[in-house]
Amino acid sequence: MDDVTHPVVNSGEVLVDRRGQLGHIVLNRPKAINALTHAMVRTIAATLDEWEKDDSVATVLITGAGERGLCAGGDIVAIYTDAKAGGDNSAGFWADEYALNAHIARYSKPYVAFMDGVVLGGGVGISAHGSVRIVTERTRVGMPETGIGFVPDVGGTFLLSRAPGELGTHLALTAGAVTGSDAIAIGLADHFVPSDALASLAVALETQPAADAVAAFASAPPASALLDQRHWIDACYAPADASQIVARLAACPDEAARDAAATILTKSPTAVSVTLESLRRARVLASLEEVLDQEYRVSLHLVAGTELVEGVRAQVIDKDRTPHWMPATLGEVTGPDIEAYFEGLGPRELGLSPTTGATDRRTS
Repeated sequence: MDDVTHPVVNSGEVLVDRRGQLGHIVLNRPKAINALTHAMVRTIAATLDEWEKDDSVATVLITGAGERGLCAGGDIVAIYTDAKAGGDNSAGFWADEYALNAHIARYSKPYVAFMDGVVLGGGVGISAHGSVRIVTERTRVGMPETGIGFVPDVGGTFLLSRAPGELGTHLALTAGAVTGSDAIAIGLADHFVPSDALASLAVALETQPAADAVAAFASAPPASALLDQRHWIDACYAPADASQIVARLAACPDEAARDAAATILTKSPTAVSVTLESLRRARVLASLEEVLDQEYRVSLHLVAGTELVEGVRAQVIDKDRTPHWMPATLGEVTGPDIEAYFEGLGPRELGLSPTTGATDRRTS
């Protein structure tokens, strides 16, 4: 076993370190809560490729620099700028990012993710597909896409569609964030470790098998508040139509349900409707790769429209928090409107499923 400490490779936005049998990837954009750029995705992918072939690397660890979180998602300002310019950079970014998500899910070595602090959007993609997913008391996990006129991607619809009952549907449509305990309950994480023990766990991973190291530091998570709400969530989110879901939520005697209805009505009606359809379709697809192919179609159709641009403008660029959605209401989004977002891309198809022939291990 190679017990030599290798020097850190600093590519600016990603730090790559080798210590003992551990390969450690650090996302290094702390001021942006480590939001992913295309260059970061490529660096992570190349590093994983190299370490998968290196017998001296037994375990891979991914963490985020700074105190705020692992990763706040993709660089949505870059996506906004590309969409405004009518460019194709976002398509290339998503193609590489989704391929990375698929590789993480079938990685041949333990892939440990410290999901400490904020873990949103693309941050879920680089962590929740891993084989050893660690949360803490500071964890906040979410897919906030409907709030910016987008739909959960990076395999998010795969994960959320397989959560117990309709818990994943609730999280996706409201664009909410959940605790570490909730993340374990809905299948986005595996183990709870106090945040002040993460540094010691990382050191243990340098010399111990991942399963043994994690077992020594993990503890029982606090109770999941989200699970306590499953009775009304399952009942209200059962319909296949977003308007019907909101109507059930609004009529529910539970105050949390009525709050959820009000929240959904602030999101893009198109994004909410397409998200719901994406989840229903993802639920019956057999592999992560098939779902990623579907998400790629939806993403490219959305970036060519107006909702994503308007959502990012309102939330991030102008910060007026008053997006002007078109259509403006759920009732105005028709079946054909929704169907159009799932139309094939012809030669631009991502094609992860037929080219890899792989099946995600979480469904096998």
